[in-house]
Order: sequence, then structure tokens, then C-alpha cells
Amino acid sequence: MLEVSVAVARGSFSLRVDAVLEKGTAAVFGPSGAGKSTLLHAIAGLARSARGRIVLDGTVLLDTRKGINVPAHERRLGVVFQDGRLFPHLTVEGNLRFAERYVRPSERRLKAGDVADLLALGPLMSRSVRAISGGEAQRVALGRALLSSPRLLVLDEPLSSLDQGLKAQLLPFLRRVQAAAGIPMLYVSHDLGEVLQLADEVLVLEAGSVVARGPFLDLLAVPRALALFRGHGLMNVFRARVQAHREADGVTLLLPVQPHGEQAYHSCSPLAARISETRRVGEDVCLGLRPEDVALALGPVEGTSIQNQLSGVVQEIIEGPDRTLVVVNAGTPLMCDVTRHSVRDLDLRPGRAVWCLIKAQALAYLGECGAPRKAAQET
Repeated sequence: MLEVSVAVARGSFSLRVDAVLEKGTAAVFGPSGAGKSTLLHAIAGLARSARGRIVLDGTVLLDTRKGINVPAHERRLGVVFQDGRLFPHLTVEGNLRFAERYVRPSERRLKAGDVADLLALGPLMSRSVRAISGGEAQRVALGRALLSSPRLLVLDEPLSSLDQGLKAQLLPFLRRVQAAAGIPMLYVSHDLGEVLQLADEVLVLEAGSVVARGPFLDLLAVPRALALFRGHGLMNVFRARVQAHREADGVTLLLPVQPHGEQAYHSCSPLAARISETRRVGEDVCLGLRPEDVALALGPVEGTSIQNQLSGVVQEIIEGPDRTLVVVNAGTPLMCDVTRHSVRDLDLRPGRAVWCLIKAQALAYLGECGAPRKAAQET
């Protein structure tokens, strides 16, 4: 558990955060200039002007009233920045081993070989960090942070300097870390897609203040948070398991599954998607779907080219200034962006049975999901 009640002043900008983050992976989300990195620096002990109180799992890191300010190197946090900040004169292995120097053997939670396997760094170990790609460098930085045996892994927009291809390559490694390392994670980003793929709960910042905090779906009911989400590419992100490939028409069939890996609904129909990569049958992948790409009907529709028609039940209706989000449980919670007229015309309300209509090409492949997260990280 991370308890933060802190204020930071930098020139004309001021940050004030009062929050308790309890989940295994929490995200700090907000637009540029919201104060995300400032908050991270305060937690990590890198913001000299920070005032207030920060407590991690019962250990006080900062309490200015009592004169407590634990130095950054003693806070036992594994921090990964945007640029990796590797030691250029060392090899990949040298960078990884460097982190172990400051951890007693009895306190080491992970071994260098295990981290290298987890992040697929084995073939790179003898290479200079000057001779590896940006995505590989971020994997090394992540591995170095893990080998410091941190109590909390803090990632400050670690993918922001990478192109979309490299982001898609690195996100699966972050999900593997979630599943295998058992280390709580604080993920800072202005990319909503990354946040939705990784976070159990979200702290939303704007102009140095907390807009909302909690599980993502709960935050949709907060008007300002919803406006920020919509401005940064609101998307349904969910796990699905490959069932089969229809090679004749280039379609893959997938079934939504819950975070722990169990099938969402035994009666749920497989989804047909056109994903660019061929994944193995039985493998879990992450899919993205924009709310505006989901149409609603009161029953199955005949005579249409739309391949995916999922039955579900309306969970919640969230009114916006011009459009409405309808959250439907259709094997996985789906946000559907519809007009107010459609809500009235279909008499949509919580508990009403509906059908979600989704084109195959609207389902975006976001990468492999790896092993399901540990139950301990979900509580």
C-alpha cells in the first residue's frame, strides 16, 4: 500500500496529491504538464521541495513534520525513466549486475539469469548498451530495476520515446513482470492505451490536482475524468484466448477471458478478428476496441456483414455532454459510445438485454498478454 499526502512547488506550478494506492499495479494518468513526473520524483525522493507524508507498506519515506526524509537510494524503489539512463561504458550484463551490488544476497528477490530470461535479454548480455535498440535498452533498464529487489517498481513514461512498433514489443514484457515478479508497480503515463493494458487502478491528475482515483470503469462516472479519457483515445482493452484460425478469410477466433485466466462466460461466442500476427491456439492476447466501434441492438441482426454479435446486459449508463457511454457486460465489460437518441429509442437501462455488434477489423491486436496476473496483485 502506498499512502501519499504531498505538496510540491516548482516555479509557478504546484502539485497537491492526497491518495492511497492499494492495488498491485496503479497508474498515474493525465495530460502533459499535469504533474505526473513531479509526483513520481516526490515518491522516489528526487523532489527536494516535496512537503508532506509518504508511506510505503508501513515504512515512512517522508514526513516533513517529523523531519523524516529517507534518501532516494535508501527507499528501495526501482525507477525506470523515459530514456533508460543506462551506464554507457558497461555491457548489458554489466548494467544488470550493477543493481545487485547494493542488495544483500539474503534480500535478493530475483536472480540475474531469471530476469534475463523473463525479459529475453540472454542473447544481448555481452553487447555494449550503445549497440542495442531503444526497446532493448528499456528492457535492460527494467531488468536493472528488478534486480535492485525493490519494494515498488516505478515507471516514468518508459515507452514515450519509442515508436508504436517498439511499444507493442515492450508491453508484453511489462505484463510478464506483473505476472512473474510479484512486485507492486506504479506506472506513469499520458497514454491511455498503456494504462488500460496494465493498471488495476488509476489516479487521474490534471493541473497538479487529483481528478479521480479508482478502478478504470468506476472513473467513467466522473465527468472530468471521462473528458480526459475521451481526449486521449478511450478504448476497451481486454484479454482474449485464441480458439482457432480461419485461414481462408484471414480471421482469428478468440474468446474473452478474465484477468485470472478463466473463461469469461461459457456461453460467450468467439470473436472474429483480423490480427496481423498469427498466435498459437490457446495463447492469450490483448485486444483493443474503440467504444464508437460498438453498435447496440435489442436482438441479433440478420443479413449483415458484421461478424461479431455478442449478447450482453447493460451494466451502467454514463451521460456525456453530447453522447452517452453504455457499459455492457458481454463476456467482458464493453464501453459503447452511442447517442442520447439511441438510448431513448432502444430504451436502454441497467439490466436490459442487448446485443453488441462489432466488425472484425475494429478489433485491434495489442500484443501478447503472457501469464494471468497473480491473485495477490488483484486484491
